[in-house]
Amino acid sequence: MLASEEGIKRVELSRDEFTSRVWDWKEKYGGTIINQIKRLGASCDWTREHFTLDEQLSRAVIEAFVSLHEKGLIYQGSYMVNWSPSLQTAVSDLEVEYSEEPGTLYYVKYRVAGGSKSDFLTIATTRPETLFGDTAIAVHPQDDRYSKYIGRQAIVPMTFGRHIPIISDKYVDKDFGTGVLKVSPGHDHNDYLLARKLGLPILNVMNKDGTLNEVAGLYCGLDRFEARKKLWSDLEETGLAVKKEPHTSRVPRSQRGGEVIEPLVSRQWFVSMEPLAEKALHAVEKGELKIIPERFEKIYNHWLSNIKDWCISRQLWWGHRIPVWYIEGKDCEEEYVVAKTAEEALAKAQQKYGKNVEIYQDPDVLDTWFSSALWPFSTLGWPDVSAEDFKQFYPTTLLETGHDILFFWVARMVMMGIEFTGTVPFSYVYLHGLIRDSQGRKMSKTLGNVVDPIDTIKEFGTDALRFTLALGTAGQDLNLSTERLTSNKAFTNKLWNAGKFVLQNLPSKDDTSAWESIADYKFDQAETLGQLPLPETWVVSKLHMLIDTVTTSYDRFFFGDVGRETYDFFWSDFADWYIEASKARLYKVEGHSVASVAQAVLLYVFENILKMLHPFMPFVTEALWQALPGRNEALIVSSWPQTSLPRDAISIKKFENLQSLTRAIRNARAEYSVEPAKRISASIVASTEVIHYISREKDVLALLSRLDLQNLYFTGSPPGDANQSVHLVAGEGLEAYLPLADMVDISDEVQRLSKRLSKMQTEYDGLVARLRSPNFLEKAPEKIVHEVREKAAEAEEKITLTRNRLDFLKSTVLVAD
Repeated sequence: MLASEEGIKRVELSRDEFTSRVWDWKEKYGGTIINQIKRLGASCDWTREHFTLDEQLSRAVIEAFVSLHEKGLIYQGSYMVNWSPSLQTAVSDLEVEYSEEPGTLYYVKYRVAGGSKSDFLTIATTRPETLFGDTAIAVHPQDDRYSKYIGRQAIVPMTFGRHIPIISDKYVDKDFGTGVLKVSPGHDHNDYLLARKLGLPILNVMNKDGTLNEVAGLYCGLDRFEARKKLWSDLEETGLAVKKEPHTSRVPRSQRGGEVIEPLVSRQWFVSMEPLAEKALHAVEKGELKIIPERFEKIYNHWLSNIKDWCISRQLWWGHRIPVWYIEGKDCEEEYVVAKTAEEALAKAQQKYGKNVEIYQDPDVLDTWFSSALWPFSTLGWPDVSAEDFKQFYPTTLLETGHDILFFWVARMVMMGIEFTGTVPFSYVYLHGLIRDSQGRKMSKTLGNVVDPIDTIKEFGTDALRFTLALGTAGQDLNLSTERLTSNKAFTNKLWNAGKFVLQNLPSKDDTSAWESIADYKFDQAETLGQLPLPETWVVSKLHMLIDTVTTSYDRFFFGDVGRETYDFFWSDFADWYIEASKARLYKVEGHSVASVAQAVLLYVFENILKMLHPFMPFVTEALWQALPGRNEALIVSSWPQTSLPRDAISIKKFENLQSLTRAIRNARAEYSVEPAKRISASIVASTEVIHYISREKDVLALLSRLDLQNLYFTGSPPGDANQSVHLVAGEGLEAYLPLADMVDISDEVQRLSKRLSKMQTEYDGLVARLRSPNFLEKAPEKIVHEVREKAAEAEEKITLTRNRLDFLKSTVLVAD
């Protein structure tokens, strides 16, 4: 922040000045994310908001550190760490990202001491600048090429003759490079482990800022990458450079700054993780903790089963200061005190070293994830286990977070929760995916594809954004596209318009009689359901089925399924079918008795849709809920819909038959280009049973299919003019006959189709001619030939359909004549 905005580096300020600047920045920008979360509709108790450096949380962090240290689970030591030269701090293994990157493999000669000019070993390395830190050359014990050199000495290039032993170890890969390994324990994790096993010395050639130190001799002060170039040039001049070749390697980069991480041996503070990890593993094994999606449990178990000690110290100024004080004039690794306060530390030091002792605090701070690991209980008052919030809310039920911090945060919270409270901090962990751009790329400032949720809200609305995000599948990343947002904005508008329709068609508030009629409908009773007309029985039954399905999905955390299921019911069943069918009753002139059943069902179904959608779309659903008559409480605190309500499977099947018939008629109208407003005649042919329930809903059928109600007939056999009608089969035992003359002017249609057929035939002949041309088949790309073949097949199919329709129309004309 200071570097980018003011051009000031941290080291140019005192510690107090730097922390003061950061606090200023925090006061100015710290609420940005919280405000975004509020705008997104998160219904949190904001009076309980905490910041990691709050006094209470800081007290918890110190308590945790002191407690772990007293148990022997925190220790100090010099070990190999991941070092960030730019930030000049250690970073944890989890904060290092590896990427496959093109680089160079350098081949360098190491002469054998006391040997002839032909006695040398060639090593292959991607980081020749680390050769100044070599403490051995290793070969495989069964590699016959080098067995004669084992036990002798090699001369490290460009070091004025420094000798190192040539050793053998099975760790060496005979097939990589030349089969000879330079061992640089101070700058390679694997070499470090090998050196500790074999007792080899460790040399560090790197300063904290990524420049080479005095061990590198003439290269001292050069940046590591500059040193690499100069060293190779010098090796070429001295004849020790064999060759270099392109090589792809896994490059470790800092997750924060993106720079190449440097493995360095450094004195740091560590948490011993195995004892903590064991308890966290048992929590999942015993079913005390469930991770959703379940596949992440394997990843969780694998990481905890192979866990390394956690480097928790950071060479930074912002954060929780490590509660360790050192003794002036004493070895830092041996003489120190751990205390909760400076006063306590001084008292401890005086007790051990005398009253004149002087102490100073460790300048490092704790890894931010250390305090985050305590979050489930530190925010509730721990270490005061008598705190009301702690007693009432801990342990919690569900943690929802991104899958990318399963190890950074989730596993550590589980370990610390069990360690300090004896209880798993939550029963469920729900892992959502990451939000990526429309091309599936991770959002970054470099790519310029970062999406600000506030900007998205301004364009599409909060509800559309929330619904889009919530439709994702647990644990899977979501590509956020304008198309998805636009589609769900349309869904929000559709919901709003449906609400307007319902409100506009309800009785006026002072029509007591009408509201009493609506209140008489008890849709939770099977008797009431059985007395409803077919469309109403169908939609209420479908709603009751949806409530069960959605409730189960919510209970199983299948939020994406909830959204899709509710979306489909609202749009496909309620809006597209029932709202349209209800108009047959609402717009009739018979009075309240006919309209009231539709009004009652519209209100009942719509208010339950609002309840199920509210967690996804809180703003539009709450606004619509408040607009409904008789709302005495907010939607957010209303009761959830009751489950296991009655439904009528037979009526559902009957209405589906009515839908199939309607679709068939609509398709025929579209096929013959019948004007939308024109009402046509129809004869419905079916069994007596089907005719009985279909004919009772003739008003609905006529309205949905744009049929002439006065010329709508129901019969058990085909009509007399069947051969002059379009015959439709809507389902088994349900057919329709639409008089052709009622839909189109047959002569005009014959003329139009004849012209169309002629044009299609010409286009088809052209395609066939190309496919018969040897010149085209030989010279045209295979993709083009394939496309032409597909077009020809499609054209042939259309010609057949058009010819059949034309023949039918001509035969109709002949019959009429």
